[in-house]
Amino acid sequence: MIWFLLLLLVAVAVTPFLIEQRRPVMDDAARVEAPGSLAELPQGITHYQWYGGVRGPVAVCVHGLTTPGFVWHQLAGELADMGYRVLVYDLYGRGYSDRPEGKQDDAFFVQQLEDLLAHEKVADDITLFGYSMGGVIATCFAARHPDRIRQLVLVAPAGFGGFPKSLYRNMRDMGKIGDWIAHAIFPRTFRDGAKRLADAHPELSEIAAAQAAQLGWRGFIPAVLSSLRHVLRDEREYEHRKLSRVDVPVLSIWGTSDTTIPLAGMGNLTRWNRIAIQTQIEGATHWMPITHPREVARAFGDARE
Repeated sequence: MIWFLLLLLVAVAVTPFLIEQRRPVMDDAARVEAPGSLAELPQGITHYQWYGGVRGPVAVCVHGLTTPGFVWHQLAGELADMGYRVLVYDLYGRGYSDRPEGKQDDAFFVQQLEDLLAHEKVADDITLFGYSMGGVIATCFAARHPDRIRQLVLVAPAGFGGFPKSLYRNMRDMGKIGDWIAHAIFPRTFRDGAKRLADAHPELSEIAAAQAAQLGWRGFIPAVLSSLRHVLRDEREYEHRKLSRVDVPVLSIWGTSDTTIPLAGMGNLTRWNRIAIQTQIEGATHWMPITHPREVARAFGDARE
């Protein structure tokens, strides 16, 4: 009986990692149906799309921890209607982009954005949008290249404390046990979140299904885990204070019903950057870019006036 229990324990411990190794790799065959374009960058292939015309000011959109670039689709259309050329891309580890190994820290993601902008010959005067974890990446890029930024727009942004918590915090902080939690427990929680989105917004069922489908690709879960342990580990007080000193315009848009990123972050941004403009979208959850794209675009437009 003891040997049986030991074997059962080993199976429970090992199976989630074996499942990860059996998942298909994001490769050329998997990208046949990918919309937009692919860029071969130093760290790997990056999938991207342009929205809008061939002229006009450039807006670049950086997505979050688990949501590929398609989370921006509706909002990118709104921005295109406002006259912007909008660049949307998949961060490494998500969507149709590669899954390179290594630490997913701010330097890793900032380099991806630098490389993509160089590939697309986008120089400066950029309006940079960042959603959730993308808010951290966009903030780090803006702090490193303030002369290239027309405006930084943060949508339900991380980097102000209060995230991650519960399951995500355990994944981040519990070492090897956290690895197991990420591979064994996180997938069900992730699928449940996508189902709740589809149930609350039936018109977004295709997006919810595409979100859940990220679990089907090898490297997605390790990417989420690495991002939690690196780029999302610390608050970004230094970067925001720097942006305040060099007068980069910052707009932060928060959802009043966001249970992922707490509204308490507004207080931190006020302390770190007193010239930042902040606004709230009533009833918006953390899915704000896809559930309230017009309201986000309107808040952005109002801040420009």
